Amino acid sequence: RFSGKDFEIVIIDDGSPDGTQEVAEQLEKIYGPERILLRPRPRKLGLGTAYIHGMKHATGNFIIIMDADLSHHPKFIPEFIRKQKEGNFDIVSGTRYKGNGGVYGWDLKRKLISRGANFITQVLLRPGASDLTGSFRLYRKEVLQKLMEKCVSKGYVFQMEMIVRARQLGYTVGEVPISFVDRVYGESKLGGNEIVSFLKGLLTLFATT
Repeated sequence: RFSGKDFEIVIIDDGSPDGTQEVAEQLEKIYGPERILLRPRPRKLGLGTAYIHGMKHATGNFIIIMDADLSHHPKFIPEFIRKQKEGNFDIVSGTRYKGNGGVYGWDLKRKLISRGANFITQVLLRPGASDLTGSFRLYRKEVLQKLMEKCVSKGYVFQMEMIVRARQLGYTVGEVPISFVDRVYGESKLGGNEIVSFLKGLLTLFATT
């Protein structure tokens, strides 16, 4: 509000049982429907379709995508904007693995899986970005639209493919160190099925890029 930036907040809720929609409705009443755009969907339909759904309602030239549970802290948004202007980047990606970035609230197993996923991806795909599985990012709207047309992955691999395809298409990527704090409410699910899906997706990307 006091930044001098013209902005809107588009909230996509896929029928979550934790009261997200009720909180968003309260925010809409406080700040007005021109600032808070609540665009719910009746059930969980996947992250990629949520991006597409959100883009339909976004009016700006740039889109910042973040988790609404405050695992991604809004305090980093001005740094994303500054970085984009500094290098005229097509994408600015938050990184937990560079500079003073970090992860808080994860056990050792989760940290090892995330680090391992990034390391394997760096070796196989050489994407030129240090954090491929995070989702706190700024995109030019037209770049995000183009990437969504190209990306076919789901789940854990989706964010990784976004960066790999961006490099493939010649888009520029900048990075901002962020602190990721695991959610206080709810549960992040990362089991054997997700790991197998990640490895399959990684090999598919390796074979097609």
